[in-house]
Amino acid sequence: MERSKEKGLKIEIFSNGDTRKQLLARSRYLLYKSKEKWTLGQSHRAEILFYQYPDLEKAYCLSDELRKIYNQNITKSVAMLKLAHWFKNVEESGFKSFTTLKRTITRHYSDILNYFEKRSTNASAESFNAKIKNFRLQLRGVRDKSFFLFRLSKLFA
Repeated sequence: MERSKEKGLKIEIFSNGDTRKQLLARSRYLLYKSKEKWTLGQSHRAEILFYQYPDLEKAYCLSDELRKIYNQNITKSVAMLKLAHWFKNVEESGFKSFTTLKRTITRHYSDILNYFEKRSTNASAESFNAKIKNFRLQLRGVRDKSFFLFRLSKLFA
């Protein structure tokens, strides 16, 4: 621990040299990755972070568990089982945000499980839709619908 001479405040320095503020700021990137992709420094920082904030570790584990379900090459029936286990873990955690995510997944359950059959998403359709919206925005609206469709076909076909 170090003392600040100006105000007499205690500034806590962790074993990796980070203050509490630095620990939180520098940890956000490691929370986006799975544990297997962490560097040694990130592993050490995560150990300190999760010791200081155990709820953050619980939340990280839940999100990482869901990420792993999607990244594994599994069948639809195995995915159903793994999602059911994940739902149970979410209920036990008591996190409101994960409960909201669970409800959303439950609402679109059959569509989400279809991903495990062919491993395809509608990302290309969503991307194309965004391009059309951006094109329409640049034109500040559409007056002549047939000419708009003609220009779209020439630009994106």
